[in-house]
Amino acid sequence: MKIGISTASLYPLHTEDALLEVAKLGVKNVEIFLNSVNELEGEVFAHMQNTIREYDMKLVAAHPFSTPMETLFLFSSYDRRVNEIMDLYRHYFDLINRLGGENALFVIHGAIKSAKCSDECYIERLGNLIQAGRQQNITVIQENVCYCKSGSVDFLEKLACTLGDSVKFTLDIKQARRSGLEPSEIVRRLKDKITHLHLSDADEEHDCLPLGKGNFDFALFFDELKQVEFKGSAVVELYRDNYGEYSELSDSVNFLKKLLEKP
Repeated sequence: MKIGISTASLYPLHTEDALLEVAKLGVKNVEIFLNSVNELEGEVFAHMQNTIREYDMKLVAAHPFSTPMETLFLFSSYDRRVNEIMDLYRHYFDLINRLGGENALFVIHGAIKSAKCSDECYIERLGNLIQAGRQQNITVIQENVCYCKSGSVDFLEKLACTLGDSVKFTLDIKQARRSGLEPSEIVRRLKDKITHLHLSDADEEHDCLPLGKGNFDFALFFDELKQVEFKGSAVVELYRDNYGEYSELSDSVNFLKKLLEKP
């Protein structure tokens, strides 16, 4: 399993600087959260390319800052906006490939709960984006997000049943908590369609903590994933006010590695 860190954990540090900090922690696998269109080209993009080469890193996934726009663009009834975001995301796919993200993942949130987008329209648009990604060797994956339609496990299961083998999912356990869902229920219902994890710990007072600093039963969680033959990747994704030193991110990675080494 590829285990790494999302640069989102260092936001609002500039993306190229966040990537460098992850590299200096000795973590080889990374999910890059892109925070500006300007990061798709020029000096910033070159900086990220150099860091990945110099530290021999692997880009396992990318996450666009434009996810809040998906309701207004990708899942709208206005065709020009749909075409615009499809073109933007094809540009993202090209960037991922140029960063060495061979067969990398592209994470979307999808439409918010109040969006005037039928399930049928959503499925069609997501299917089109998945196909566009496949044409550039990128796997588009739907994340569960508490304020989006994807915050419902029933909705996720409907996507899984309708789109079949083409659809894959990111399971974010902090977002599951915020949706009032047990991560184990999502695992049980989506099974091997889960290909990527956003990991954090939690306790009674905090829903997002470094791994090992809360009371979430990671051993049981990974036993459940093993039962559905999970073979994907996992990244630590915290918010900047959830931890102190950057070393707590690499400590979280090491916590998970030690856990998975146990027989």
